[in-house]
Amino acid sequence: MRTALLLLACTLPVLAQQQDIQKELIQRQQQSDSFNLQLRQSQEALKAPAAARPALESRQLSDRQRLENLSEQQRLDVRPDTPQSLRPYEREKLDAERRSLAVPPEVPVPPALPAQPIVQPPNGIRLEAPR
Repeated sequence: MRTALLLLACTLPVLAQQQDIQKELIQRQQQSDSFNLQLRQSQEALKAPAAARPALESRQLSDRQRLENLSEQQRLDVRPDTPQSLRPYEREKLDAERRSLAVPPEVPVPPALPAQPIVQPPNGIRLEAPR
């Protein structure tokens, strides 16, 4: 009985530490996603015309708040009873949820037209010296 209590006393801090590590890993990824979102939004703001900036800033603020709310909810939802082997999958799932908010959707780029051959002028190119 004594050894069982001793074993239990030793494993509880390890389990708590594993949960703390999981939360830290999730938090680091959330910080990275937040930084990437702000960087992308800054680049969008530089390209936007002045007339469209108020609407753009409002949308960007809303996007940042939604990402922050989701991140906070994810930190609160870290389950201590998740087996160690499933923790990477749990982080992947959380990343996928955040990615839908932090990363813009892929816009298909139309293929470029094939390059046209350069046509030689009929009389060649003549360069004259300045006078």
